[in-house]
Formats: sequence, structure tokens, C-alpha cells
Amino acid sequence: MNAPSPQSLGEQRAVLTARGLSRRFGGFLAVNNVDIDVFHGEIHALIGPNGAGKTTVFNLLTKFLQPTAGKITLMGEDITSTSPDRVARMGLVRSFQISAVFPHLTVLDNVRVALQRPNGLAHQFWRPMSALDGLTGKAEALLTIVGLMRERDALAADLSYGRKRVLEIATTLALDPKVLLLDEPLAGMGQEDITAIAGLIRSVAKTRAVLMVEHNLSVVADICDRVTVLQRGEILAAGDYATVSQDPQVRTAYMGREED
Repeated sequence: MNAPSPQSLGEQRAVLTARGLSRRFGGFLAVNNVDIDVFHGEIHALIGPNGAGKTTVFNLLTKFLQPTAGKITLMGEDITSTSPDRVARMGLVRSFQISAVFPHLTVLDNVRVALQRPNGLAHQFWRPMSALDGLTGKAEALLTIVGLMRERDALAADLSYGRKRVLEIATTLALDPKVLLLDEPLAGMGQEDITAIAGLIRSVAKTRAVLMVEHNLSVVADICDRVTVLQRGEILAAGDYATVSQDPQVRTAYMGREED
């Protein structure tokens, strides 16, 4: 007799789901009938060869694109026709492939600025920076979590590429996301930074859901609980990494060969 799954025991819940997600650009079907469940407390990787539709799926889930067909729900609420800014306020937050920080602000001030929205100050941008002093404690707590306290007074422009990506994750966490979408968070990094940020992603996923597009398969194998493989806009395989990496279709389509 099979043991009951964690989900059946109520230990997990899907906080972001898509059913039949499709997107057509003229005569080109970029995403076709994609189903996906992203669970609280887990890291879910979206992988596949270039042109597989990974970024389009990200854009659909975060509502930068409207699906041609299908349904998306966040925390049980239908967000298929919801605007991107409202989806972000509901707790679905995306970090982009290219680092996006304010280079001429300090590390601390970058995080304090990001904290304005969840603290009701988002529309008071004309106020002096001293108006953010009340957010310093929360900002320092986030910097401690991500390991940036030693650089709190450094200009973001002076950080290494890897540390800028850590700062970007800190500013994203400042928005208190329920679901965090990371677009190639390890792109362009050396091994030391990869190890540090992979550990950071594992840590932040303990209290939220994480969906990431990533090409580094060793990191995917190490930190991801679930993997969805796309090919030509369709799901080729889904499951844990051990399962999908042994799938003959995945070996042929994604890894370029089918091993004996």
C-alpha cells in the first residue's frame, strides 16, 4: 500500500497554479496547454533549451503577457485577467535576469526604498531620504538575512556582480512576496557566487514558494524540489530532478542525446 502524499496530508499547498496556459503570437503558438503547480515552501525549476518558452511562461504568470487561453490562480484567486501591478501587490513578485538596483544609492537605501510599498509609503517619493529612517531596522534585518550587512553603506554601483544579485534578492524580499519568481538568478556568476546565491535561494524558500528559470542543472539538481521541462512551448516532463533527468525524451531534447 502506498503511503499518502504530503499534499494529501495537508502539509503542502499549491499557491500558484496554471491550467491549460497558452499564448499565441499571430500564427506562432509560443506556449501550448501548460499546467503547473508551485507549492509553498518549495523551489520549482522551469528548464528547457533556448526557445522552449520559459520566459513567455514567466511573463504570462506575472501578467506581463495576457494568455490566449487558460487560467492562472494565486492563493486560490483567479488572476488570469489581473493587472501586473495588482498581482505584485497580491504577493507574486518577479526578479529579472538583468540586475535591477539603484546604482547611486547605498545598499541600505536600496532596501529602504523597496520597503516603502509594504509600509504604505509607495506614493511619497518626493519626501527626503530621511523620511525612510523608520524603515532602517527592517532594512538591516533583511540585509542580515542575505549577508549584506557589511556592505550596508557601500554604493550599489561598487558591488561585484554577484553581490548586486544578492541585493536584488533583498529588495525583492522587501516586498514580502508569497511567490518569488527568479529569472536565471545565477547567470554570469562564478562558482563562489553561485554557491552563495543557491544557498540564499534555498533559505528564502523555507517561508515562501519559489519558481525559477535556470540553466545550471547542477544547482537545479541540488536545490529544487520539482522540475518542469519545456520544449517548443509544451511540457516535456515534470517531477523531481532524478525523475526528469532519466526521461529519454528529456535526454534527447534538452541534453542533446539519449544515453544507453
